[in-house]
Amino acid sequence: MIRFTTAGESHGKALVAIVDGIPAGMPLLASDIDTQLRRRMFGYGRGARMKIEEDAAEILSGVRAGETLGSPIALLIPNKDWENWTDIMAAEPLEGDSEGRRRKVLRPRPGHADLVGVLKYGRKDARDVLERASARETAARVGCGAVCRKLLGELGVAVGSHVVEIGSIRSDVQSLPDDINSAADESPVRCLDPEASAAMVSLIDNAKKKGDTLGGIAEVVVTGLMVGLGSYVSWDRKLDGRLAQALMSIHGVKGVEIGLGFEGARKHGSEVHDEIERGGEPRMGGFNRPTNRAGGLEGGVTNGQPLVLRAAMKPISTLMRPLNTVNLATGEVAKAQSERSDVTAVPAMGVIAEAMAAFIIADALLEKVGGDNMVDIKTNIASYIARLNSGSVGAETVE
Repeated sequence: MIRFTTAGESHGKALVAIVDGIPAGMPLLASDIDTQLRRRMFGYGRGARMKIEEDAAEILSGVRAGETLGSPIALLIPNKDWENWTDIMAAEPLEGDSEGRRRKVLRPRPGHADLVGVLKYGRKDARDVLERASARETAARVGCGAVCRKLLGELGVAVGSHVVEIGSIRSDVQSLPDDINSAADESPVRCLDPEASAAMVSLIDNAKKKGDTLGGIAEVVVTGLMVGLGSYVSWDRKLDGRLAQALMSIHGVKGVEIGLGFEGARKHGSEVHDEIERGGEPRMGGFNRPTNRAGGLEGGVTNGQPLVLRAAMKPISTLMRPLNTVNLATGEVAKAQSERSDVTAVPAMGVIAEAMAAFIIADALLEKVGGDNMVDIKTNIASYIARLNSGSVGAETVE
């Protein structure tokens, strides 16, 4: 089982992540992780923080001579902005600090974890909440996802994403390029439709002038998967449920679709289900589907088609023209806290969604084939695919 955990606050000294369960013998360099960290920082509509940070990971353990050892991999991602927050975020008490530290947050933002966190954990300063609830934590997730992405890449699986909606602007893309990320990353908003991309940029500019924010939808596509990942036998082993939970855990994501998603609920069954035919690649077990309305999953199990996921992100809750709230110290009506923030983070959310999908898929793959090292894993995959194509299922019966 692959698992990861992260630690660190938005303006703390660093983010820390530990990835456990990665097999031995997998090539891994810090540059593999840094490439994905940089992709997370791009995107039109990002705030000043992205101009300050230059995210780069230091591998503290689990890798030697460019190969994984099978032991936990520890990553350190320093926060460059820490130098401006040392007195605010220091772990040690400050002498003569009778009034509390500066930059308290006493005006919780509607839509953020500020108020619920203060109430749940018994804090007086919402700074104690927002520092961990911040989407800055996702840099550590992307680092962990980069490790899982490397594993999938070694096994012929590719993970990409692109933005399909920001605000009211929707992309119109009829077919996807082979290398989705290379094409999407050329757009300032990671959108594959040039006209929609330009309209999204204009919409972001208008929202910024109004002190407002925008949400949107990103689509993740995973190719090269074999049939049989996940399971239908128990609710917590269904791969669609595991993927939905992972994507829903991303800051600001309020909805997840697979395949046709909600659109499929408005159609007849004949317009939704994918017919089955003989053929297809060996990893599909000798069967194919001419359409992919199911998004690569049937009954919680991969069918070998591209896995298609969409995550819907709400507008960011920090507004430059803030909404009304209540001052926690006085109980009076006040305007919510305003801190530097993005106008939209949908392009970055797509990269984060890639990371979360890579983590779940890598875990499901190892769950299916097993193996503690890359040689055994590749051998096990080859054996499984050979069994799928042995003729025992779907073969013609000769009387």
